[in-house]
Amino acid sequence: MARTLISKCSLRHSQIPKISHPLSSSSTSSPPQLVSFKSRSPHLSFTAGVSSSASSSPATSPPLSADADSIMDAVQRRLMFEDECILVDANDGVVGHDSKYNCHLMEKIESENLLHRAFSVFLFNSKNELLLQQRSSTKVTFPLVWTNTCCSHPLYRESELIEENYLGVRNAAQRKLLDELGILSEELPVDEFIPLGRILYKAPSDGKWGEHELDYLLFIVRDVNMNPNPDEVSDVKYVNREQLRELVAKADAGEGGLKLSPWFRLVVDNFLYKWWDHVEKGSLLEAVDMKTIHNL
Repeated sequence: MARTLISKCSLRHSQIPKISHPLSSSSTSSPPQLVSFKSRSPHLSFTAGVSSSASSSPATSPPLSADADSIMDAVQRRLMFEDECILVDANDGVVGHDSKYNCHLMEKIESENLLHRAFSVFLFNSKNELLLQQRSSTKVTFPLVWTNTCCSHPLYRESELIEENYLGVRNAAQRKLLDELGILSEELPVDEFIPLGRILYKAPSDGKWGEHELDYLLFIVRDVNMNPNPDEVSDVKYVNREQLRELVAKADAGEGGLKLSPWFRLVVDNFLYKWWDHVEKGSLLEAVDMKTIHNL
């Protein structure tokens, strides 16, 4: 889809028409339904329930100083200022773009209601185990927390703005799985990512940073090889259902400083286990609901 990228915050949703996804049973032309809930080493292959390290680092954030930017890792600093996130409204309509830095400043989130598009990948192997990652200690938001396979943002670029069949988000997922986990693109065909739903949430990370995202939840079942990027990932492991329940219980108890990302916990509490049933049955397409945006 050819498109000329124009100046900051001038792109309007009306310029990028939504096109129905073939997985959905009805057109996306009508507004989405909003629902609220209460609530680099050699390539490695990982096997059932085995972590890549013997023990996990405690999930502690770096101290917030008067100049929080001064402790920012050089790689993360570059990404914060070079990456342009896609700004959307509560119905997922594109309204512009802004730096990753601004999109994660709680001051901006609260004062300007900045909301950006994101995605969360849930990758299962052929044993129906879910791949988790522990975020790097240098991450600006939620360092050292455990989360789903990959969590990031489509960027304001032509290939990741494509709305037909959610191709832009799928392209972004493929790019970030290579960047974070070293999974080669040919191992993750974009048409095998299944968008199951969307959530909208807000979560502070510390006194300065936070998230306010409209998050696409992408599922994929593949056996893959990994080469995790230490700038992005501290640890990885596959878990089955019971191991995930144990992990959640440890996080709830504060055991060993273990923490889960807020978006992952929302998905666990509201959707994950019933969607896991579909993974095991090979019926993920039956779980697709891209008409609803779940406001969590």
